[in-house]
Amino acid sequence: MSALTAPPPIQNAPAERIAGPVLHVDLDAIVQNHRALRRAAPTATVAAVVKADSYGIGAEPVARRLLAEGGGPFFVATFGEAVALRRALGAAPEILILNGVLAEDFAACQALALTPVLNSLAQAKAWAASGVRERRKAVLQVDTGMSRLGLSEAEQAQLLATPGLLAQLDLGLIMSHLAVADEPDHPGNAAQWQAFQSARERFPGVPASLANSAGLFLGSDFHFDLCRPGAALYGIEAGPRMSGIRPVLRLTAPVIQIRTIERDTAVGYGYSFRASRMMRLATVGVGYADGWPRRLAESGGAYFGDRRLPIIGRVSMDSFSVDISALPGDALKEGDRLELIGPHQSADDVARAAGTIGYEILTSFGERHHKIYSGQSLS
Repeated sequence: MSALTAPPPIQNAPAERIAGPVLHVDLDAIVQNHRALRRAAPTATVAAVVKADSYGIGAEPVARRLLAEGGGPFFVATFGEAVALRRALGAAPEILILNGVLAEDFAACQALALTPVLNSLAQAKAWAASGVRERRKAVLQVDTGMSRLGLSEAEQAQLLATPGLLAQLDLGLIMSHLAVADEPDHPGNAAQWQAFQSARERFPGVPASLANSAGLFLGSDFHFDLCRPGAALYGIEAGPRMSGIRPVLRLTAPVIQIRTIERDTAVGYGYSFRASRMMRLATVGVGYADGWPRRLAESGGAYFGDRRLPIIGRVSMDSFSVDISALPGDALKEGDRLELIGPHQSADDVARAAGTIGYEILTSFGERHHKIYSGQSLS
């Protein structure tokens, strides 16, 4: 029996031919967006939220690029994200963990200079009693009306009433999170602002952070000492007042088959679509396993040049079909690429067609996306 041999290497094959769906990310545009946010909040530090792999487009290259431009600190959601980012960026930037950490990870936080956000009275007490020496200043989150993370007003009072606890925490930041900042006229914004002001009075002299992307555009009263934009960095709509933000990504996928079908032919799972006429179809090599929403059946589309090609039938795990009957017969061929997100439709446009939000579109991108980054330096 002959030994198995490795296949020959692929020579000079474009990434698009190897990867299927390709996500093009403009790092310069992200830097420009960060600068626009700093201009909108000139008296505050403008951090960068890079949780969930920078909303699906790559935390390490995004954070490296922002760090080279003087950006930071960086917010992530989990301890694992923080460890990976510290290893990627080195010792310099501050990295804060929004979801907090377990007590058994306090020592690792100290060793890696990671800052957990303390979201409950129990977490605050555990951090103070941990015995970790020379730890970083603590970050305390207070709940101002979202009922998600943070100390309630009663818990804040208990913290202050516990002898020595506040001194042990050595607070470096107090923060909360806005629930309806994307609706500027919603009374919840004013209510949360007032609740946050009350919390600040309980912890005088401690730097404060309230604004997310949408909150940053509510005006200077919401900026305090530090703003925490995420979605706006990545070109996602974050409320009607957002301005100066550029798109940062383009998603393409290949045509993997072209066929002609007769009238009354079914297309896709469930036979949910039947042709009312002879049609030409293209099968596109991306599906819900790649984060392309199944809910786009019959409502979404893709672009070939300036021509919108409507999706017909259900989106499958690895593919979907578009109607190409309006194109000249030889205009589109197998291997050509269609625009799924780009100049003709944004991630927010796709989200509206799918009945969701742009955040979900970006964070659903699967591991099969090949990412190409451009803009390593500003011209």
